[in-house]
Amino acid sequence: MAEEMMQSIDGSVMKKRVVCLYRVSTIGQVEKDDIPMQKQYCREFSKRQPGWEIVNEFSEKGVSGFKVSAKDRDAVQEIQKMALKSEFDILLVFMFDRLGRRDDETPFVVEWFVKQGVEVWSAMEGQQRFDSHVDKLLNYIRYWQASGESIKTSLRVKTRLEQLTQEGYYTGGCVPFGYRRKNLGRVSKRNRPVGDLVVEPDEAEVVRLIFQKYVYEGYGSLRLCRYLMEQGIRNKEGKNIPINTIIRIIKNPIYIGIIRNGESKSETLPDLQIISPELFARAQEIVEKRARPHSGVPLTTRGQSLLVDNIFCGHCGGRLMLATSGQRYKRKDGTVRAKTYASYQCNRRLRRPGVCSGQACYSAAKVDGLVDQIVRIQFERVKQAPPQSLIEEQQTRAVDLARARLKLLNEQYQHKQRDYQALREETLKVVQGTSHLNVDMLNSLIDETSTQLKDLEWRINEAGKELQEMETSAEQVQNEYAQLMNWAELYDNCSFDAKKMIVAQFVKAVYVKKGFELAIEFNVSFDEFQTLFLDAEAEDIGKEPVVLAYTEEAGQAI
Repeated sequence: MAEEMMQSIDGSVMKKRVVCLYRVSTIGQVEKDDIPMQKQYCREFSKRQPGWEIVNEFSEKGVSGFKVSAKDRDAVQEIQKMALKSEFDILLVFMFDRLGRRDDETPFVVEWFVKQGVEVWSAMEGQQRFDSHVDKLLNYIRYWQASGESIKTSLRVKTRLEQLTQEGYYTGGCVPFGYRRKNLGRVSKRNRPVGDLVVEPDEAEVVRLIFQKYVYEGYGSLRLCRYLMEQGIRNKEGKNIPINTIIRIIKNPIYIGIIRNGESKSETLPDLQIISPELFARAQEIVEKRARPHSGVPLTTRGQSLLVDNIFCGHCGGRLMLATSGQRYKRKDGTVRAKTYASYQCNRRLRRPGVCSGQACYSAAKVDGLVDQIVRIQFERVKQAPPQSLIEEQQTRAVDLARARLKLLNEQYQHKQRDYQALREETLKVVQGTSHLNVDMLNSLIDETSTQLKDLEWRINEAGKELQEMETSAEQVQNEYAQLMNWAELYDNCSFDAKKMIVAQFVKAVYVKKGFELAIEFNVSFDEFQTLFLDAEAEDIGKEPVVLAYTEEAGQAI
């Protein structure tokens, strides 16, 4: 250092040690694992400065100067450590925004380096000094502008991505299971090929299987994961399909042909549709209901019982719990077999006998057999309902009538408003003495018309609510009709898991008493269906619980 100082006194150029920092915000800006443009320009700039010598270079690749704080950037932290040890004299960047774009942080980082005796230079903008208060202000303004540009750029990119999504274009990111990226001829503004999504047939079959098992057989994500593993179904990498992927599949609208990016969604794209919208909607309903306890959808359909979470003691009203017990016995050939028995237990009766006067346990096989019988009877009645076209016609006619009633009330209201306005205009004539009405009569007519307007406003409001309820009810009835018909067709020949799922949604509650006397309540939506479409006997059944008795001799419901 003394030698360098002497050289400076003698008129020679004093050497200055330079550290360069290069940064790009996205991986796409990196070329061959380098940042050639910034590096080349900074090196050329350094050569033109007398006595400058580059002693180290740092590169940040794919690091946002706006989103990532300086304390989380390894390169900046390493340079600061070198500054504390006085290992260099100049920090050189291509442009000052390479140091960062945060107006609440970067200006103070620059000032920190200067306070450590380090000159901060930009190859494009020169040296950042702090000789005066104006320099500090300019330093802050520079990074305030850079921060604003980052925000503007982010908004432009976000808006354009949302627009592309709404137009039905894939905008990048992880390719959903069931699809693959393919070049269909679309190019970017830089004339580079852009990939689009197309259905992968083999994976699409797995997606259909997942939704079928989830909706119709009540499989949860963990059970689906194990099922796919047992079936030898793997992803593109040959690995098991994890639970998180299954959860994303169930919730992703891409499988009905809708691309989603944040809050933006595309129209339905038939080429990307793998499952029906009805099946997807049913899956979302199950997801929502499973998040709430006792919502009518079982968390699992595993086990030996037909009823899950919807069976109660007819004496104390407590929820019955499923219990299993085993018995080992020896056959004539000497082999030992084990047999398992399932029963519904009343915990109140077991723990506090005085609280409940019913039985402690009920055979699950007997109860399930009775419930199965009545469910089959009800589904046979469902099959005899009028065709869906007739139901839709009835609903449409009712909605049209309500809409016509609302239109008529609006017309009456407008007519009455004109009358009211005419009476107000007549006031001036009364004052001028040119009207055939006197003041008392005019005031009486105005008050009467005002009252009629308020009455019409109330009636219009009520008619609007009624129309909205009827439109919602019509859509709900049609959906419930299709669902009940589907259950009625599937029930006899579906798996036990599927039956359990159907019964959980079809039966609201089963109350069991001594002697296996049952009272069955169906869901409210089914009651409405009965009231609208089934015969008088079914209507009565819908209004009151179905009461059954089990006799040991007959072995069936009576």
